[in-house]
Amino acid sequence: MHREDFPMLNNDIIYFDNGATSFKPQVVIDKIKEYYETYSANAHRGDYDISFKVDLEYEAAREKVVNFINAKEKSEVVFTSGTTDSLNMIVNGFFAPIMEKGDEIVITRSEHASNVLPWFRLAKEKGCVIKYIPLDDDYHVTMDNLKKVITPNTKVISLAAITNVIGDVRPIKEITKFAHEHNIFVVVDGAQSVAHMKTDVQDLDIDFLAFSAHKMLGPTGVGVLYGKKELLEALEPTNLGGGMNEAFDNEYSVILKDLPTRLEAGTPNIAGVIGLGAAIDYLNSIGMDKIRDRELELREYLIEKLIKIPHIDIINVEADSGIVSFNVDGVFSQDVAYYLNKYNICVRAGNHCAKILKNAIGVTNSIRVSLYFYNTENEIDSLIELLKDKEKIEEEMI
Repeated sequence: MHREDFPMLNNDIIYFDNGATSFKPQVVIDKIKEYYETYSANAHRGDYDISFKVDLEYEAAREKVVNFINAKEKSEVVFTSGTTDSLNMIVNGFFAPIMEKGDEIVITRSEHASNVLPWFRLAKEKGCVIKYIPLDDDYHVTMDNLKKVITPNTKVISLAAITNVIGDVRPIKEITKFAHEHNIFVVVDGAQSVAHMKTDVQDLDIDFLAFSAHKMLGPTGVGVLYGKKELLEALEPTNLGGGMNEAFDNEYSVILKDLPTRLEAGTPNIAGVIGLGAAIDYLNSIGMDKIRDRELELREYLIEKLIKIPHIDIINVEADSGIVSFNVDGVFSQDVAYYLNKYNICVRAGNHCAKILKNAIGVTNSIRVSLYFYNTENEIDSLIELLKDKEKIEEEMI
């Protein structure tokens, strides 16, 4: 599906690590190249034609993000360096000033480090309590289990919409409805979801959303922080400097600009933002529903093949995403990854930055295949043929 648009696919590799980063279509590469070659000036700084061009392209990309996630207005979309940066800004800029000793932060043991470590530090500094939603037998989040951990002291629920190892799709709309009925904020890590399914922040009623360009066909080093306007207004900038201030005379006289500029200090990743805009155009040209349908087709095909191999232990048989995690009995996950690499197949192995997940599933490391719409059944067949022969795997590890 649209494989001809991706130059990386001409390199005789099979790429199954889309959860880490995605390949870039030629139109995104060309758009970034155009910026560097024809109007490579700073944003919001110059009084000359190529600088005006930068401003137009930069803000056009913001408008594309607004429409892509159905935000209400441009002031609700802030450009960052990625999901990690966005989540840290949310935790440190919004929650740190309002959290008190005994306040509860609800997460799960299957969250990525970026949605765990900032909360850990905040809890340590403020005396807050980290609580974990129990996972069901498939390692999924259910509303019943969520309700078990909520108390009058719960201040925020912070969850990935789709997790990066289990690949479960969380019931975000139901969670936000319940949370808001109890005056609880909801933060959503959209790193693994925004690129793979329609995301409507108004319909979901999300308070904050974080995601990265590079996982959705865009460049590295740029991401998005979405927040409801009234919440972003209360978010203290964690970076201060050029571009985000209106005026300052001394330490008692500092005036900041309006949203979203007040949260974008310094020279932004201009090429990255423009590239993200091109990536959104490309995704829209295909259609998010088609992308999701194709990924689920590929996942079903992969699971049907894997489940027939007796020495394969699939961790997440039931999941509505393109993420499949498994192990080969008796073989270290990274050894399997090195073995597959000999045949130009790229998978992820290890703990996938979900280091407390082992406490819930009893497995420390795994092999992860993360699919995207440009993968094929033939590629999956190549993977399966190599995994079938356990003796070959073990021999090549010697």
